[in-house]
Amino acid sequence: VQLQASGGGLVQAGGSLRLSCAALGLTFSSHHMAWFRQAQGKEREFVAGISWSGSSTYYRASVKGRFTISRDNAENKVYLQMISLRPEDTAVYYCAADITGLFERTPRTMDRSKYGYWGQGTLVTVSS
Repeated sequence: VQLQASGGGLVQAGGSLRLSCAALGLTFSSHHMAWFRQAQGKEREFVAGISWSGSSTYYRASVKGRFTISRDNAENKVYLQMISLRPEDTAVYYCAADITGLFERTPRTMDRSKYGYWGQGTLVTVSS
């Protein structure tokens, strides 16, 4: 299984980026997906999750209204559209595939142990 994240880069505060994650070797449409991020010196944290069908999503509070997760099961891709970026959004962003088969619009979805497949990450740097 490979999850290949791309789309990171350097952007000014207030700017936008769209991250993509391509899944290989995975029955993509059977897995709930998520984006996590890890800032330097900090723990990896959940950003957004999406159910296998795309009908349900969940966000951490600090990105709600600014980030949008979506997926295209025909293309085996998950996306993270980010607008109004802030310096505190600077991190390596990772896509991940859930292995539990459960998706809840609750903080339980933020639990890293639910996700068994991880991509290599893409760096997002937001300058002030």
